[in-house]
Amino acid sequence: MTAFLNVASSLTGRRWVGPDPAQDRLAEGMAQQTRLPLALCRILAARGVTPEDAPAFLAPSLRDLMPDPLTLKDMAPAADRLLHAVRGRERIAIFADYDVDGGSSAALLLVWLRHFGLQATLYIPDRIDEGYGPNIPAMTQLAEAHDLILCVDCGTLSHDPIAAAKGADVVILDHHLALETLPQALAIVNPNRQDEDGALAHLCAAGVVFLLLVEANRRLKSQGAQAPDLMALLDLVALATVADVAPLTGLNRAFVRQGLKIMARRDRPGLRALADVARMDQAPTPYALGFLLGPRVNAGGRIGQADLGARLLATDDEMEASRIAARLDQLNTERREITERVREEALAQAESRGLDGPLVWAAAEGWHPGVVGIVAARLKEAANRPAVVIGFDGDAGKGSARSIPGVDLGAAIQRIAAEGLIQKGGGHKMAAGLSLSRAQLEPAMVRLGDLLARQGAGTTGPRDLRIDSLLATSAATVPLLEEIENAGPFGQAAPAPRFAFANAAVTCRRIGESHLKLSVTDGSGPALDAIAFGAFDGPLGATLEGAGHKRFHLAGKLELNHWNGRTRVQLRLDDAAPA
Repeated sequence: MTAFLNVASSLTGRRWVGPDPAQDRLAEGMAQQTRLPLALCRILAARGVTPEDAPAFLAPSLRDLMPDPLTLKDMAPAADRLLHAVRGRERIAIFADYDVDGGSSAALLLVWLRHFGLQATLYIPDRIDEGYGPNIPAMTQLAEAHDLILCVDCGTLSHDPIAAAKGADVVILDHHLALETLPQALAIVNPNRQDEDGALAHLCAAGVVFLLLVEANRRLKSQGAQAPDLMALLDLVALATVADVAPLTGLNRAFVRQGLKIMARRDRPGLRALADVARMDQAPTPYALGFLLGPRVNAGGRIGQADLGARLLATDDEMEASRIAARLDQLNTERREITERVREEALAQAESRGLDGPLVWAAAEGWHPGVVGIVAARLKEAANRPAVVIGFDGDAGKGSARSIPGVDLGAAIQRIAAEGLIQKGGGHKMAAGLSLSRAQLEPAMVRLGDLLARQGAGTTGPRDLRIDSLLATSAATVPLLEEIENAGPFGQAAPAPRFAFANAAVTCRRIGESHLKLSVTDGSGPALDAIAFGAFDGPLGATLEGAGHKRFHLAGKLELNHWNGRTRVQLRLDDAAPA
């Protein structure tokens, strides 16, 4: 395939790959039929949207996309048991995972129960001392003091801990891949059970919890009882969906689209306080959820107090929200420092092993288990390969893995766990965790790489940069971008479109130590503002800053920049090549 704009090796060493010719023809036909901009039609065609479906896709209705919650197995007994506990004012405990999805799921239940004057017990395990998911001591203790235990974002593989909860009913609300045999819980609502059809497999745990509350509300209303406002809870579902890297397709897309609107109202004290400490000065976007809010909610579970995130999201107390948000912001700063050290060491190790195989991995003594998942994501981005990062404490290793689209990493890790190559492991398609000994490390990584290769990992060029469309700088207008944003929100499995601008002149100035502010024009009209974050961390900064009168092909994502009451289009520059 010919490189797009003949860029076989850009300033960052990448080959540019343009739109698929067949999709391009579909896009041109759609533009003629619908009168929508060609750039937008290229995005729709790439997502498999037909001209007939375009209007509904651009204005998705949550009501139209919402499934009947009862299509999920065990939903009926789960809803019945929850309502029985509410009516009987029973003692309820919520056992949640320590990440954003777990914290959001717990907060959904805590806020919903608060409507009925019920205060549930929140239990989130310590990442280092207890590890992921229910454990026997915790479940035994909770069962002694509670009638109902709701396990959220965990529990599907926890056979012995669930069995230890004697005297209490256990309901599991999860989305992680299940084995053929399930724990002996009262109900296990999980779209990734092996006996499910997979239609809702893309939901995160908060999405599953939300469907439970939809069913519970429906039953309450049928009995003439007042039910809590669920639409107001969609900000929590949106945060979890984005932060858990769930695909922004179908129902998830509608959840996030509506949730962003709810979040923009700033009604929830915890999210409002968190946005303020993160210095969010614009309406929330998936980027803000994934890179500003999510990491701060996660920081407590990674290196601090595990329940801070869930408590922040659930609180209705302004003072408590401000206090927890400030603490999480501080922990996030500490987390970044730890992450950067581990990232440098892991990347050097992975590069010495090679980044062109089906799997990149790194392992070392003393790497903090709270940051190995973040570093795995960095390795995945650097190599465009599934990545595993493992921290050892003596002989015991705990690791996290991140995948690329089209490669089911969770199933592969579950497979090597079943084969006895690791002590335990599981997760979902895009992210997973594992525990193993030092002796298991090399054989397990070899076998995992083999399983991933069979799924096609390693066949994509590690440095390919995909371009969705070529634009003139004069065409990058606010009205066009507003129409393009109707195809969003953009994120996992629905990436923001990347545009190329050919033969452009640039003027630029350095911002801080590593960023570059640019003005770009191809001579077709007014100049386009652009910014390249971290440009001086690589070759982009120095080359563009010293460009003089040279012209460049540029590639990046467009965004609306709101400043001083004005809205302008800005290019977030990803790459460049001499024209």
